[in-house]
Amino acid sequence: MKKFAFLSCMLTLLLALPSLRVNGQQLYVNGSEGKDLYNEQIKAVAVFNQSNNSIGVTDSDIYLMSQVVYAESCGESDSGKLAVASVILNRASDSHFPKSISGVINQKNAFSCVKNGVVMHNGKSGVIPDAACYNAVLNALKGKDPTYNAVFYYNPEIATCQWMKGVKKDDIKTIGNHVFFVVK
Repeated sequence: MKKFAFLSCMLTLLLALPSLRVNGQQLYVNGSEGKDLYNEQIKAVAVFNQSNNSIGVTDSDIYLMSQVVYAESCGESDSGKLAVASVILNRASDSHFPKSISGVINQKNAFSCVKNGVVMHNGKSGVIPDAACYNAVLNALKGKDPTYNAVFYYNPEIATCQWMKGVKKDDIKTIGNHVFFVVK
């Protein structure tokens, strides 16, 4: 059921998006290549960041990112969801973090919603992201980033990590209930 929901949501998003470009390469155009791409079941797309490092992103990575975006920011605006997705990509392209999406998400204590490799929301596993979360991930993959390339964020109202509260921050951006930043 989850796989069907994921595929139907992805198909809906792809049909709704006019085009998808990654590093100048057109991967999808509404009304022409979309059907072929879906039928070929492409498993990965290369994402290029500002420093020309590439990150391989699979359909499983997109689903995992969407789960984290849902668990971390389901009550936030679309911009807040996009910001969380951007932080995941920013970390994957930063030399201080793992080089894969799953590595970033499963890094110990990186995201409060991940417990022993399982994304949790309100104490329950089996998080099913909604269309807004998929859309946020796809927009982040297209290069949109409202966070000034932040690699950290927290909610100052509920944060329990003293390091987050006390570290010297740079490029601070508040979006919804979260504060996004890089370390000075």
